[in-house]
Amino acid sequence: MRALPFLLILTGILMLAGCGKKAATVPDSPGTTVEQGAGAGTGPGEGQIGEGRDLPGASGSATGAGPAGVGTVIYFDFDRSDIRPEYASLIGSHAKHLAGATGVAIRVEGHTDERGSREYNIALAERRAQAVRRALMLQGAGDAQLTTVSYGEERPAAAGSDEAAYEKNRRVELVYGR
Repeated sequence: MRALPFLLILTGILMLAGCGKKAATVPDSPGTTVEQGAGAGTGPGEGQIGEGRDLPGASGSATGAGPAGVGTVIYFDFDRSDIRPEYASLIGSHAKHLAGATGVAIRVEGHTDERGSREYNIALAERRAQAVRRALMLQGAGDAQLTTVSYGEERPAAAGSDEAAYEKNRRVELVYGR
C-alpha cells in the first residue's frame, strides 16, 4: 500500500518527461554515417516515393530481396504514426511478397527527426514501426517474418535542421534479410 503513491508519482514524472518538446540538434556520434548524395535535401514527395538505401550496419540490403521496383521507405507527417494513404500500395506489395515467400524476413525500422526528447522520439519511432508491421500483417505477412526496431532520431537519412531534412528523417524503412 505504501508503494502505490510512489508508483503514481513516478508514473507522472515519466509521462511528463516523455512529453516535452524541444528543438535540439544532436551531433553525429562516432561511427554514425549520414548519407548525402542524389536526392539529399529533397522532400519525400520529390523523386521516387519510397526510394530504398542501405544503412550502415544493416544486415540485409534495402532493395535486395523485396518485390522488384517497389520502394522500401514510408514517410510520416510530423508527430504522427498513422500511415498516409499514398503508401497503401507499397505496403500491399511488400505484404503480398512476404505472404508468398514464408522464408523471407524483414526488419521494420522506425525513425524520427531530431525534434523532441530522445525518449519521446524512441516511442514515436516504435509507434510508426508497429503501425507498418500491423498493416503488413493485415495484408498477409506472417508474424515470424517481421521484426521491429526503433532508432528514434539516431540514424538520420538527411543532415540538417530544416523542414526538407525533417521530412526525410520521419520514416520507416523495410530492410530485407534481417
